[in-house]
Amino acid sequence: MNNNIDLKELHWMLTITQNIDVGLVVLDRDYRVQLWNTFMENRTGVLPDKAANQSFFKLFPEVNERWFSKKIESVVTLGTPAFTIWEQRPYLVRFKNYQPITGQEDFMYQNTTLFPLRSTNSEISHICLVIYDVTDVATNRHQLQAANNALLELSSTDRLTGLFNRGHWEEVLKNEYARHCRYDSQATLVMFDIDHFKRVNDTYGHQMGDKVIQRVAEVTRQLARTADIAGRYGGEEFVVLLPDTDKAGGKIFAERLRQAIEAQEMSHEGQVIRCTISLGVADLSQPTAEYKTLIELADQALYSSKKNGRNQVTVHE
Repeated sequence: MNNNIDLKELHWMLTITQNIDVGLVVLDRDYRVQLWNTFMENRTGVLPDKAANQSFFKLFPEVNERWFSKKIESVVTLGTPAFTIWEQRPYLVRFKNYQPITGQEDFMYQNTTLFPLRSTNSEISHICLVIYDVTDVATNRHQLQAANNALLELSSTDRLTGLFNRGHWEEVLKNEYARHCRYDSQATLVMFDIDHFKRVNDTYGHQMGDKVIQRVAEVTRQLARTADIAGRYGGEEFVVLLPDTDKAGGKIFAERLRQAIEAQEMSHEGQVIRCTISLGVADLSQPTAEYKTLIELADQALYSSKKNGRNQVTVHE
């Protein structure tokens, strides 16, 4: 009777092993395959009898042999399981992803477990590799991250220009000011607006006015460095924060930007439209009580440029 029960249990275990929706591979100490379930057969196209006694590294040349062997030896030495997760290593063996819902992924993301198999004399003579398909989890995580990144970008970006909005660039300025107070670092703020912009709106309409704003924003983006923060202050007014730059460097940037804007040409119903900008430059070289003071100083310099004839750069002294 006991033998019958054992045979039934063995039959059930084999059935479960072959039909469970995870990859099961048993390896001997020479990394030769001793068990190969249906999951592995379906993903590789290799029948169990063809996989039997084959080198695991021959079947999966993409596996880093040195890393995997070290992982196996750790399992044998400690007698405890070892794990890999897809966030650290997207896959152990490269399987194509055939899931219709998550078909946008090129391969199957995997978590894996390696655990020791002891023989009747308690020696660890084999290792079982379990491969879990976690492509759904990875895909959902990627989609969530993409959505969060899109929301973050939306929350910090001005819709019309694609530059940073006031909330974002002012927060960066606040942090830059804190860095200046602690490390005596330098930073310059360039503030500018489009000369006679109301005339553009009144003459050509608000849609053309938006196009002018967008062109100015695009030129600003092209001239700004990667570390610079170009943003929209509001209406036709813009700012560029230049970290680790003094007012002399800020003046050079501002003059280059002024010339680039002046050289732009746009057309509207056969008419050529040009625009100019007035700019104010201020840095943190003089004592300031708070970060907003730098905005006020740059704004004062901008006002001087407009008062003195526009289309020029004024540095706050």
